Order: sequence, then C-alpha cells, then structure tokens
Amino acid sequence: MRLKDKVAIVTGGGVGIGRAYCFGLAKEGAKVVVADIQEAEAKKVAGEIRQEGGEAFAVAVDVTSANKTQSMAEAALGKYGHIDILVNNAALYSAIKKKPFSEISEEEWDKVMAVNLKGLFLCVQAVHPAMKQQGKGKIINISSGTALGGTPFFLHYVTSKAGVIGFTRALARELGSDNISVNAITPGLTISGPQQEGVLTPEQLADRRRRRSFQRDQHPQDLVGTVIFLASDDSDFITGQTINVDGGANMY
Repeated sequence: MRLKDKVAIVTGGGVGIGRAYCFGLAKEGAKVVVADIQEAEAKKVAGEIRQEGGEAFAVAVDVTSANKTQSMAEAALGKYGHIDILVNNAALYSAIKKKPFSEISEEEWDKVMAVNLKGLFLCVQAVHPAMKQQGKGKIINISSGTALGGTPFFLHYVTSKAGVIGFTRALARELGSDNISVNAITPGLTISGPQQEGVLTPEQLADRRRRRSFQRDQHPQDLVGTVIFLASDDSDFITGQTINVDGGANMY
C-alpha cells in the first residue's frame, strides 16, 4: 500500500467526490480524517471505511473559520500524532445557480470566495506547523476545469477556482524549503450525485461528452488515482503543478 500509516485530512470528505477521495486514500493504507461541515455524512463515511477494514474518523469543520480549521488539525494530531496529507476539496458548487455576473449579489460572491479560497488558506495554516516539524507534507488543492475554459455564468466560482491555481503556485514557492509539496488538480465536470446531474441539462451533458477525447461521463473514481499519486512518495519532486483530469476536453 502506497500510503501505509500516512494521515490524510480530506475536507468536504462526507459527500460527492470528497467521499471517493477518502475511500481511495484509505484503501492505500492512509488513516483518513473525514472533515465536513455535514458532520453526519462525515461520520457515515468514516464508519463505512472502518467497516471495510480501514482507519478513519470524522471531524465537523467549517473551513471558513480559523478556529474550526485549527480544531480540525488538533483533532487529527490528537488521534494520530501527525498529519501527512491535506486534500483541500471543500467547495461551493452545486448549490450555486448559474446567472449573469450582474445578478450575483455581493453576499453570494463573498460566500463563494470564503469557502473556495479562504477555506484553503485557513486549512493550510492549520496543518503547516505539523508538516514543517516532521519535515515533509503533501497539500493537494482541488481547482476546476472551469478555470481553464472560462465557463460563463459562474463568474464567482470560476474566479475562485482560478485563484486556487495561483494559490498553489505561490504556496509551493514558500513551502519548498519545508519539503512540503503543493499541487492542484483541475477536474472536468464530474457526476457524483443527483445535485451535480442537475447543474446541466441532459443535452449539455451530452455536449460535454462529445467534447472529450474519452466520450463518456466523468466520475469521482476517475480522479482518485491522481490524488493518490500526489499524496504518495512517487510525487516527491513535483510541486507547484496543476494536473488536468478531464478526459481530454482541455489540453494545455
């Protein structure tokens, strides 16, 4: 197992793609901290991982709160003694309604930025001291393919996810001396449940499939291998990079 005895925190780990990351990391031997604002869902995922013979526990966290993210890190350290991997996955997406930028309220803009960008910042601040002390760490930030293609009518979401790429590059420069890798993933549109399916019409989903080299829907499992690679020792000399996983829709 490539991640045996590593401790991984996955924010937004109770639902959707985050849930798949948790199971994938656990199957590779990681001890998984399932962190989610939906505590009941996080507990469910952690319980299912334990039933399958893995190691996991749930933590309720609001990533927009410095106190809550600090408590998340403290809970992980209290349970397992170290933190090796942080998957910054928590984000607002399916709850956002597509609309022209002129109709986005200041409150909605701020809320998206608070979760999708400030949340990463606070989570990294919370885990960095432990990673620095042990002399190694892996930070994996989940961006979005919308930042590559400039998807319209999602200006706040796309802007926040473009910010994740800049955040990743700048942070990688700062944390290289601490032997901490910082990388990002840009998933394509991923079908992870009814909420995601409802974002686009069947015709729009069919158009997305046609625009890919692999002309099928993208599912959470399509992203798990990349997360495991970036979390493992196999990627120790990779940092500041953005890996696009979308079936060949965007090529850069």
